[in-house]
Amino acid sequence: MKVRFAPSPTGYLHVGNARIAVANALFAKNAHAKFLLRLDDTDPERSKPEYEEAIRQDLTWLGIAWDETFRQADRTAAYTEAAERLKASGRLYPCFESEEELNAKRERRRRRGLAPVYDRAMLKLTAEQKAQAEAGGKKPYWRFRLSDIEIRWRDLVLGDRVVKLPTVSDPVLIRADGTPLYTFTSVVDDIFAAVTHIIRGEDHVTNTGVQIDIFRALGADTQKLKFAHLPLLVDTDGGKLSKRLEGLSLRSLRQDGMDPIAITSYLARLGTSQSPELKPLDDLAKNFAFSQVSRSAARFDMTQLLRLNRQALHAAPFAEVAAGLPPGATEQFWHAVRGNLDLLTEARHWWDVVQGHIVPPVQEGEGAFLADALAHLPPPPWNESTWSAWTRALKDATGRSGRPLFQPLRLALTGETHGPELAALLPLIGPNLVTERLRVATH
Repeated sequence: MKVRFAPSPTGYLHVGNARIAVANALFAKNAHAKFLLRLDDTDPERSKPEYEEAIRQDLTWLGIAWDETFRQADRTAAYTEAAERLKASGRLYPCFESEEELNAKRERRRRRGLAPVYDRAMLKLTAEQKAQAEAGGKKPYWRFRLSDIEIRWRDLVLGDRVVKLPTVSDPVLIRADGTPLYTFTSVVDDIFAAVTHIIRGEDHVTNTGVQIDIFRALGADTQKLKFAHLPLLVDTDGGKLSKRLEGLSLRSLRQDGMDPIAITSYLARLGTSQSPELKPLDDLAKNFAFSQVSRSAARFDMTQLLRLNRQALHAAPFAEVAAGLPPGATEQFWHAVRGNLDLLTEARHWWDVVQGHIVPPVQEGEGAFLADALAHLPPPPWNESTWSAWTRALKDATGRSGRPLFQPLRLALTGETHGPELAALLPLIGPNLVTERLRVATH
């Protein structure tokens, strides 16, 4: 068995792409299938080498490996050969209508209450008319003559599916400049690579019906093909997520300090009845099954993803995160703050708290208490028992306890009402900064 993940290197991968990649990877691991990374780069104007490299880097960062890889740009000869076969069989035919002419045809059909399906007028052209069109400077683009049948298959996620080909316009497979389009190249490559399972988004359902017809026209046995279409992602309010996906690129999530295991763990369970659980891909794959995936749209909830990321960071050893921490950050600092981070980048703020210069907020009516706190500071050296010794002495001296005792100190020392345990932060801030901040806070 073999699956394929086929992104176009025209931009960075986002969570929608990653969900498809994760599903392919989980199935491959569970079924001991091969994983093909195919780069659909037939659009020379939009495909960029830097995006191709970014795709490879992002998949590697997620822990997704591939057994084979190739670029569609290297297979133009194969597409030409397949196109010639379809032309010879009469399934690929030349068209000369301009976009304006096609728009006018569609509008006329709409006014008559008909679906705006292509009328196949070009099939009626004589050889002489085709020659005249080309002599007049027109270059043909090529449409695939769809069969007049219904295409049915049992989808691994969506169940029984049917596409009525007579309601679909014959697709353009080759542009006038000779560039082959995705609908065509994908089929040629799936046959070449012997792909057995095509796992992609629900937006490809109609396209699948068309492509099955192309598979058959090229002599492929479609009985051996299996399809799984994952329902599309929506936001927490049920709205389309597609317009926001660019802001959810893996590159931006990585820069924000998202842990890859949080992303793969979340996407693996997204759209199922199972709660997200922080696990490596190999463990998630053991119980993977398309029968667990709902046929309804999947709600992408950043709150859940951040919750998983928080768990991942809390368990992450210093060596794994050191490169993403501020310069000079120590293992002691990491252990002190990691339980309070949703994203790794948030560690920068706490490094400023323990090593930088913050301005404590004014606390009305707390000047005398903070002056007492300054007077009762324990002598150095400080360790994690210093906080309890200091607060015990303050309690005895002032009679305060609980929140009235701890909150003014936290605000004066960190500028925040919540955060890491002060027992761990106090030695990191050190006597000099603590003294300075308390003096500022008493005025």
